[in-house]
Amino acid sequence: MTIEKRLFDLCLALILMCILGPIILGISLLIFLKDGGPIFYLSERMRSPDQEFYLIKFRTMKSVQHDRGVSGADKADRITPVGRFLRRTRLDELPQLWNVLCGDISFVGPRPPLREYVERFPDLYAQVLVSRPGITGLASVRYHRHEEMLLAGCSTSPETDAVYARACVPRKARLDLIYQNHRSLCFDMRIMLETIWPKSLKL
Repeated sequence: MTIEKRLFDLCLALILMCILGPIILGISLLIFLKDGGPIFYLSERMRSPDQEFYLIKFRTMKSVQHDRGVSGADKADRITPVGRFLRRTRLDELPQLWNVLCGDISFVGPRPPLREYVERFPDLYAQVLVSRPGITGLASVRYHRHEEMLLAGCSTSPETDAVYARACVPRKARLDLIYQNHRSLCFDMRIMLETIWPKSLKL
């Protein structure tokens, strides 16, 4: 990560924390009142092939022990009404501003993968994780909806894992490597704008 990109991340994260602070507090209170605790969900992710961190999101599902893997239709019945709204609007991602401040992730980059996929595809992620992971990225704006459609057709955890590993991992990695070869602050800002207004830009 360049110094310019890190400074951009820090300044923007601090500004957004100040502006969105009341919204973050309001969502926290809503989750607590409607669904109880915990308010946040911590997920182990990889920022490099051998360095993990905990990604912070608002909790959108009923808590169960030993929850793991990507989310497909097999987990749909666990999504709370508040969680469904947060996922649809992507407000569940707001706590990741803390991860940006800590330097775990950037605003733009490949989505931080789960450890199990990094261990299963070490050569692929050795290339992808040269870039600092991000809240959003080229794969997020270009493949997220298609990924949701694929996983929505999976009714069991093994099926979800198989579809994700076979169809999603290589296609997302291909987009992440395209981003890596063209990354710049200008490109980052275009991806961020498309994340907020999907139909506003064509990259």
